[in-house]
Amino acid sequence: MFYQITSKKMNSKTEQMQAFERLLNIMDELREKCPWDKKQTLETLRHLTIEETYELSEAILDNNFDEVKKELGDLLLHIVFYAKIGSESGDFDIADVCNTICEKLIFRHPHIYSDTVVKDEDEVKQNWEKLKLKEGKTSVLEGVPKSLPALIKASRIQDKAKGVGFDWEEPHQVWDKVQEELAEFQEEVASGDKVAMENEFGDVLFSMINYARFLNINPEDALEKTNLKFIKRFQYLESKAKELNKNLSEMTLSEMDVFWNEAKKL
Repeated sequence: MFYQITSKKMNSKTEQMQAFERLLNIMDELREKCPWDKKQTLETLRHLTIEETYELSEAILDNNFDEVKKELGDLLLHIVFYAKIGSESGDFDIADVCNTICEKLIFRHPHIYSDTVVKDEDEVKQNWEKLKLKEGKTSVLEGVPKSLPALIKASRIQDKAKGVGFDWEEPHQVWDKVQEELAEFQEEVASGDKVAMENEFGDVLFSMINYARFLNINPEDALEKTNLKFIKRFQYLESKAKELNKNLSEMTLSEMDVFWNEAKKL
């Protein structure tokens, strides 16, 4: 994806800090005076934060910088909001949040802040996972949230395993694995065993996600782009059916295919 270069003058570090202080002051006022903001807790904000994250993701896929800016602002508001609530309970404030991530970044980048030497991105990732284990984690997979959607979770699991060297060496080995899993899936389809079919289908998906990683394809982004493409084409099909005063259910597949192919050309 190529992002459009903007000629907008960027704010100075002082202006950026002033803008952040302005947001903190507004958050203080809202928490004190707004009936809705007063009632919010960490739990009530949680689902809204997830929603805002997905909206940011959509803006990024649309390559819409104006929307990316707005959605980042919404997420930043949530971070400030959580920190405000934390300060009221005496557990943490925004300075603690900032200092915690600063210390983590310094600790996990010894090739920048100490004498560790790395030769490429892969070594950086491997060091990152080893350092996380030194922080008390018992598994490199602990950093993968349990509540992640399955497709994203599979991608993160594979990435984490790669960070400690548990990975295929060449893309063709992964593709061979995909073929092997597809064959096993077809065997279970022929047998009619629903449980076995589901298990093997999961293996097919997992191996395809792994292959995408080797090709530097983000499987979540790829699938979402296909979803959006299908939606646009299907809505075109619906609009053409309306022009004919028909419901899609009244049309034959051959009739629908004509408009579907038109949508593909568009």
